[in-house]
Amino acid sequence: MNPASGPKPPPDWREAIVGLGSNLGNRADNLSRARRAMADHPAIRLLAESPVYETDPVGVTDQPAFYNQVAAVATVLSPEELLAVLLKIETGLGRVREKRWGPRLIDLDLLVCFGETRDTPGLRLPHPRMEERAFVIVPLLDLIQDVLRNRDEWVSLAKRLDRLPCAADGLKRVVEKQS
Repeated sequence: MNPASGPKPPPDWREAIVGLGSNLGNRADNLSRARRAMADHPAIRLLAESPVYETDPVGVTDQPAFYNQVAAVATVLSPEELLAVLLKIETGLGRVREKRWGPRLIDLDLLVCFGETRDTPGLRLPHPRMEERAFVIVPLLDLIQDVLRNRDEWVSLAKRLDRLPCAADGLKRVVEKQS
């Protein structure tokens, strides 16, 4: 599934990047179940995923460490429809929203949808804090360098991210690759 040039989606599908995180329960299993739910959706194809990192919490720091990773997907859905599917997957896996930046069983963030920008109350693309967070930047650069390095739109994103000041303190790779 992860050839060096990355799998190409059908021409009428757009590519997107989804951030995955979990700090409650079996974190690795939560990420796996979320990836599987995305891949099982008829309008989403899971193209590739980054290694998983254990990361310190951001915002509310008095909570367990997170497992974080990013996934490249292809979809025929609009960004708003894709976000709605991601929120439905979170709910289906047991996510309860109690406190902003608080502990969560699963968190799925739509980070980038290539060729699309949004600035609405319900969706901002690219994700407004993506470039401030090592737990997004480091796995995303891994994904691009390992899997999607021959794709122009991904290389352009990697060059931009690689120039950002990114303190990787508190990040530890925990799993080489997911199946």
